[in-house]
Amino acid sequence: MARDARGGRPAAPRPRVQVAALVVAGVFLLIGILGYIPGITTDYGELTFAGHHSDAKLLGLFQVSILHNAVHLLFGLVGLALARSVGGARLFLAAGGAVYLALWLYGLAIEAVDEDAGANILPVNAADNWLHLALGFGMLALGLLLSNQAGTGGRLDTPIDRP
Repeated sequence: MARDARGGRPAAPRPRVQVAALVVAGVFLLIGILGYIPGITTDYGELTFAGHHSDAKLLGLFQVSILHNAVHLLFGLVGLALARSVGGARLFLAAGGAVYLALWLYGLAIEAVDEDAGANILPVNAADNWLHLALGFGMLALGLLLSNQAGTGGRLDTPIDRP
């Protein structure tokens, strides 16, 4: 049986919100790495640093660039660091979900105005937009619903000044 770092009591299992944050962060790291692998990223020779001119597509579907892949890697590393605590895991999932919902709105705005505009620095296409919508709602749901009792010592609706 696993013991805590000091060799005392058996280590308690991680709260579900921390496990979810670790899994999501790991997926972002994996996606960031896969974006640099020819074959998994189609038209790899067309991969540019940034902007909408990158014709490289992860899994032949999601438009990526070097900057886009680097953002995935950075987001995954931040998630791993924040997942070390319950509060950090909540923050990563909830705030990350909000960021991805904002990216979804950004992608819709780019599509509505002009995909070839200079504002399209992180290349996004329709597939990216739908993925950002799903990620946004999924991460928000994980961050808000899995953490009801983790780290609170009880129910969230119990006032702190009363048992």
